[in-house]
Amino acid sequence: MKVTALAGGVGGAKLLIGLDQLEADTTAIINTADDAEMYGVHVCPDIDICTYWLAGLADTERGWGLQDDSFEVIDALGKLGVEDWFRLGDRDFATCLRRTDLLASGETLTGATELIRRALGVQMALIPMSDDPVRTRIGTTDGRTLDFQEYFVKHRCEPGVAEVRFAGIADAKPAPGVIESIRSADLVVICPSNPVVSIGPILALPEIRETLIEHPRVAGVSPIIAGAALKGPAAEMLGAQGEEVSAAGVAKLYSDLLDVFVVDLADRDHTHAIEELGIDVRVTDTVMTDAAASLRLASSLL
Repeated sequence: MKVTALAGGVGGAKLLIGLDQLEADTTAIINTADDAEMYGVHVCPDIDICTYWLAGLADTERGWGLQDDSFEVIDALGKLGVEDWFRLGDRDFATCLRRTDLLASGETLTGATELIRRALGVQMALIPMSDDPVRTRIGTTDGRTLDFQEYFVKHRCEPGVAEVRFAGIADAKPAPGVIESIRSADLVVICPSNPVVSIGPILALPEIRETLIEHPRVAGVSPIIAGAALKGPAAEMLGAQGEEVSAAGVAKLYSDLLDVFVVDLADRDHTHAIEELGIDVRVTDTVMTDAAASLRLASSLL
């Protein structure tokens, strides 16, 4: 079976771990709207999270970065007067240095991602959503506009969210292979990633939503369980968008393109509301505590 997955962050990485254990030809399309230029290097948080988890190198307790990484460079920069709130580990820094060098030499983000994937021994195909720069901007209730990493890391999601927008989206195109991988897939999976800032930017690119609507088999997994996100600000952002913070609220965002929506056992009461949107519902344990749980969820999707 050929599977294409839309992914971002830890929720996406965990489901990709499950798909990677199956005999499926899987391609992951990964959000790049939370990319940032930090300390002179190009950081791709979602691409790197997914790459490190698939390579078996991730710090799975923190959810980001590399296991047993050191922070000598960032600590030294802090002593030199540089703001060091974005904690980039030394080996993580090396990945970003390599990417920055490749981009400076004329390589695309797609090409750089492919070279790094191969170097780290990842078998699954990983494609950034776009080679063009798209950046998430958070308008806060106190009148500021923050880059996503400022909001998420520096301010720890504390400012109230008034608006989410994607700078550069009007001029961006899907990366080479993105549309083709969706069209040729037997199944498209929308991972349990933040629907607003991880999946939202992917769907906002030209052709992608339309291509998914035309696809006969699109399945999604809810990132909201019992009215809350397991990790990250998905619940707050759904509320800021005026959406219900529930599995049904997420299903509504995807209602024009989903054929099947998978919700957790804790949300079986939302089944009827989701079915009224014209979406088939499956109820199962969606909490991926380890690789075995990721495999069980991925198997149920297939």
